Amino acid sequence: MAKAAFIGLGVMGYPMAGYLKTKGGHDVTVYNRTTAKAEKWAAEYGGNFAETPAEAAKDADFIFCCVGNDDDLRSVTTGENGAFHTIKSGAIFVDNTTASANVARELAEVAKEKGFGFLDAPVSGGQAGAENGVLTVMVGGDEATFNTAKPVIECYARMVGLMGEVGSGQLTKMMNQICIAGLVQGLSEAIHLGKAAGLDIHKVVDVISKGAAGSWQMENRHATMDSGEYEHGFAVDWMRKDLAICLEEADARGVSLPVTALVDQFYAEVQRMGGNRWDTSSLLARLEAIGK
Repeated sequence: MAKAAFIGLGVMGYPMAGYLKTKGGHDVTVYNRTTAKAEKWAAEYGGNFAETPAEAAKDADFIFCCVGNDDDLRSVTTGENGAFHTIKSGAIFVDNTTASANVARELAEVAKEKGFGFLDAPVSGGQAGAENGVLTVMVGGDEATFNTAKPVIECYARMVGLMGEVGSGQLTKMMNQICIAGLVQGLSEAIHLGKAAGLDIHKVVDVISKGAAGSWQMENRHATMDSGEYEHGFAVDWMRKDLAICLEEADARGVSLPVTALVDQFYAEVQRMGGNRWDTSSLLARLEAIGK
């Protein structure tokens, strides 16, 4: 059993912290910007809650974090009452936020100066993956730090992989989001055509999902897309945040991502339709709207 802290109890962090307690049996203290949610978590899981990130991180062996973006991450780490002010020497900070590779490198340098480990470890699998403890975790950092933290990370994960040095986890997550964006747009166009032609989408997917066209998105989203239901996963607002990180990284490296840029603009149109909190499969709703 380790002493752990978890900072950020959103739709992902709340169950992830829970698995550290229930599956790992660790002594967990949580922090959330809204204290009531931290209190609720502590009551539900029998853990502790802190009033600040610094208080949560004090004396912890492992500190996990899952917040919104680069600025949020800086706020809870190096900002006033941030966790980096109290983390003890030899502890390990595991950042599960989807953020930029630059902020990962920035914080890793601070961690090195203060004598504790840092891993950038964004996750994939969405809310369902977090709630079921089967996330995929893409990690950047040194191998020794990774090997020490891996058994604890596995409390909420199905797959945990070291991708390379600090920043590599975030770069891998960018690739993941680029692949998803293209897949969902392709799936949306296929379903849009099939519905226009009067085909039974369920029968079609039952066949083509077993071939080269098959994907997680096809298996798990075709039915809700066919029904026009878009309340089943990762929100458009969050996807646009992630794609902005991808496009900024690509621009800095002189890399062209034409399909990603196009799909990002399609998601902007979904936002203008009022679909900010719809899940990413709502690209179909855009096609159906412009087709009327």
